[in-house]
Amino acid sequence: MTEPTEARRAEAAVRRAEAAVRRALDGLQGPDLAAGPPPPPPPGRRAGERALRLGTLAVVALAAALLSGRPWVLALAAGPLVLLALALPDGPGPYAVTAGADVEPRRCFEGERVRVRVAVAYEGEGRLDPGVHLGHGVRLDHLATGPHHVDLHLTVTRWGRWSLGAVDVDVYDRGGLARRTVRVDLGEVAVFPEPGHARLTPVPVRLPQRLGEHTALQRGEGVEVTGVHPYVRGERQRRIHWPATTRRGAPQVHRFAAERAADTVVLLDALTDVVDPVTGRSTLDETFRAAAGLVRAYLRTHDRAGVVSVGGTTRWLRPGSGQGYFYRVAESVLDVRKDRAHRSEGLGPLPPPALPDGALVYAVTPLADQRIFEVLRQLRGRAHPLVVVEVPTGDPVVEPGDTEGELALRLWRAERAAMRFGLVEHGIAVVTHRPGDTLDLALAPLLRTRVPGARR
Repeated sequence: MTEPTEARRAEAAVRRAEAAVRRALDGLQGPDLAAGPPPPPPPGRRAGERALRLGTLAVVALAAALLSGRPWVLALAAGPLVLLALALPDGPGPYAVTAGADVEPRRCFEGERVRVRVAVAYEGEGRLDPGVHLGHGVRLDHLATGPHHVDLHLTVTRWGRWSLGAVDVDVYDRGGLARRTVRVDLGEVAVFPEPGHARLTPVPVRLPQRLGEHTALQRGEGVEVTGVHPYVRGERQRRIHWPATTRRGAPQVHRFAAERAADTVVLLDALTDVVDPVTGRSTLDETFRAAAGLVRAYLRTHDRAGVVSVGGTTRWLRPGSGQGYFYRVAESVLDVRKDRAHRSEGLGPLPPPALPDGALVYAVTPLADQRIFEVLRQLRGRAHPLVVVEVPTGDPVVEPGDTEGELALRLWRAERAAMRFGLVEHGIAVVTHRPGDTLDLALAPLLRTRVPGARR
């Protein structure tokens, strides 16, 4: 009795482990996926539910009269037949039914509401009965029906490109006996990730020769005083530093630091999507939210920000400036996820135009795929100032009393610590951004000194 019991326990443990691995690797491909829309409705006019119910009652009454041989049973069919006659429409009913959808907005952030109005045009009198087939990750919050329109309020809860679904509108005649059905496709919406909260903007040692708000190490026409120097003919006399002039017996003027803007590139690791088995958080979601927060923070300080997404097709957008540029950056990487399908097939080369010389690079990654280290080696070889922002994947779940699982968990943690140590030994700054915390907590250690570039 003992051996079969132990075997069953071992088999159950293996099944639990396989299920956890599938949940982690499949990510969003879970059972919560909504089914696709049903086949298109048949064209033309057909009987409605009311006509089918009344006709069924009349047929049943006639069949009962024939089988029983009792004529008075035919009286039971009189009621449905009279109702059918009274419900017959005066005219031919709704013909030439056409419909169109107006979706506003087509671009939004996570959790924002999308308003949809389906306008239906038809001849004659009728009544609308909508059937809504939602796309993946779309929630219906409100539905209202009017004489010639259907209003819907939808919410898309996760970033990506999403198909909103379709609406089948049944147009009944006045008596409700006949109907025509028209399908309206609602199209797609682009849902941007909600940016993480970030205000700190660390800068590299070397800044490009472009006017900005960061203090550079070179002399220039800034506002921060870095020292004094002897007066040179042609300099402004209002900059004379009188205490130093009195001590040295010769005119001394203020020395100012130049103010420059930074070039920042956020590299997104879209090679894998790992779901925390405890909290259910997706590393791909947290990676894109952290990257959006970094891009928005640097654009607010009038720096240039760009993005490179590795995984499958390498997507990139060269650095630019302006608050409107944030939407271009976000939209350039939305194709990584479409209708909850995470696409990652390979690793392409990094495009040189996307990485200006001396640009500060933030690699936002869960460090779960070994291929990301190839990308980091490329960046280090180009001598870019590099910061790795690690998004933790979450510890694997270990059953209580599972000694082997606890030892494996310790080895797993030691391996990740060794990966971080190896990156630091190669001169790469590594910070950890935990979901739910502000990005400033992760970036604060970088403010102790400027981010240096790697040696060529």
